Amino acid sequence: MAQNRIQFQKGLSLPDFLRDFGTEEQCVTALQQMRWPNGFACLTCGSSRYSVVWHSKVKTFQCKSCHSQTTVTSGTIFHSSKLPLTIWFQGMYFLTQTKNNVSALELTRLLGICYRTAWRMKHKLMQVMCEREAATVLSGRVEVDDAYLGGRHEGKGGRGSENKIPFIAAVETNSQGHPKRAVFSPVKALNFAEIATWASTSLSESSTVITDGLSSFRAVVASGRTHSFEVVGKERKSTAMGCFYWVNTVLSNVKTSIEGTYHSFDFSKYIKRYLAEIQYRFNRRFDLKSMFSRLLFASVRTGKRTEPWLRLAED
Repeated sequence: MAQNRIQFQKGLSLPDFLRDFGTEEQCVTALQQMRWPNGFACLTCGSSRYSVVWHSKVKTFQCKSCHSQTTVTSGTIFHSSKLPLTIWFQGMYFLTQTKNNVSALELTRLLGICYRTAWRMKHKLMQVMCEREAATVLSGRVEVDDAYLGGRHEGKGGRGSENKIPFIAAVETNSQGHPKRAVFSPVKALNFAEIATWASTSLSESSTVITDGLSSFRAVVASGRTHSFEVVGKERKSTAMGCFYWVNTVLSNVKTSIEGTYHSFDFSKYIKRYLAEIQYRFNRRFDLKSMFSRLLFASVRTGKRTEPWLRLAED
């Protein structure tokens, strides 16, 4: 059997990472290049002329025209963080280069920081991934299925469970039948209105959607997409049907990844970020080495996200 090119790609090795981002000065330089690739530009007046002012050990850029001051971290996901950039960069490295997800608890051990700091870092970076993936729209042939996460074991199981959070999983495949991209979207309920809204934002009008026989999935037709459904049941399970192979495979990996890494979190509040983390990694799996720099670029452009804001319910 031929090697799987995606699984055997080299990625960004730890020695290479430490060579490029092992010191605070290297991290500041990298962040400065990401933020101002064409040279410094004042956010207030747009001037490119500046002088450097040091506040303790913090490098501050002062505009020579309007005299406003800023730092490389101001207005980014690193805004007002007291953590060294080396620790931030290491956290981003582990979140992008490890095969499995990394929990906040694991980050405390890997980075030598307290749990609350690790939680804040983890959720800020997941929020970056979430906002980056919000605009993902699938096209072509798309396999779609519903699933659930979280909740207690008691009560009704499956669809209609009052204890679990429903979400929709969709996988776009190419002409060879291989998976390209995926979207994992929490919904309030698996009803016609919710699925119609989801389809209008997550599927292109040219897509052909394959689902099981859940009647609510016919909402994709109302949104202008082509819909093909296969009725499943006790005698005809979707796991045995080739048309659902990739969505079933990816869903299985999603559940294994979450259940094997995170032993406790509030699904009702934070499921969107945790699913977005998996989606972000899956959709960029073809170039593992560049995933770190892409996350760094997105972190610079996301803007500050405070802890109180992160802890609000996602609604």
